[in-house]
Amino acid sequence: MSKERLRVELFERFSELIISNEDVYKISTQQILRKHSLEPADYPKRFSALVDEIGREAYALYLRKEEKSGEKVLKEFFKTSKTSGVFKKLDRFFLSISQSRKTRAGKAFEEIIKALFRKCDYPFDEQRVINGKPDFLMPSEKHFRKNAPDCIIFTAKRTLRERWRQIATEGLRGLGFFLATIDDSISAEQAKEMLAHRIYMVVPESLKQGIPHYKKAANIITFEDFFTDHLDAAMKRWRRAGVI
Repeated sequence: MSKERLRVELFERFSELIISNEDVYKISTQQILRKHSLEPADYPKRFSALVDEIGREAYALYLRKEEKSGEKVLKEFFKTSKTSGVFKKLDRFFLSISQSRKTRAGKAFEEIIKALFRKCDYPFDEQRVINGKPDFLMPSEKHFRKNAPDCIIFTAKRTLRERWRQIATEGLRGLGFFLATIDDSISAEQAKEMLAHRIYMVVPESLKQGIPHYKKAANIITFEDFFTDHLDAAMKRWRRAGVI
């Protein structure tokens, strides 16, 4: 068996054993909410802190499960494998695990927000193609097709880089485009450009207050502001209209 094929088989076995992303964030969200004895009505008021705390808990949980799954794979491997060339075989295996961890980390922010949205019982459709592909379309794709300006388009990206420019050119139409992030590197000029395209940056309270030009920018708002000033107001309107 080639070293590459063995690496693939080891990683495939690891992938069978490792906890899923969905379960990581489901379990972590439940643990943190239970720890603080919070009711659903409390979640939007403490969303910034919850995103941060659930993120830390989810990462710690994943590392524990990763170690347990990895140890099981290695026990199985050493029962049947000869020692010849074992270092290179395992080196490739551990590289695959590391790359997988980075990929999961990139999705973590989105998954935490999705878990909390569900706990809050906010209506949304995920990853629908509407000239772009936002993470969350509120309240639904059906309503967007009927009345796009009445909808909220919400996407979560841990870091933005130049991704927001793609959003600006996709021509999405809605009540507003909200881009959640924990990126602290957006310049004042970039924030102004986003405002010109009706893009709001949604950030944790600590980020909004900790960066001077974030604090001044009208279109950089906290999660709590997003709920109070935008989503909750839309929920009332959608209920009155019988949309939800």
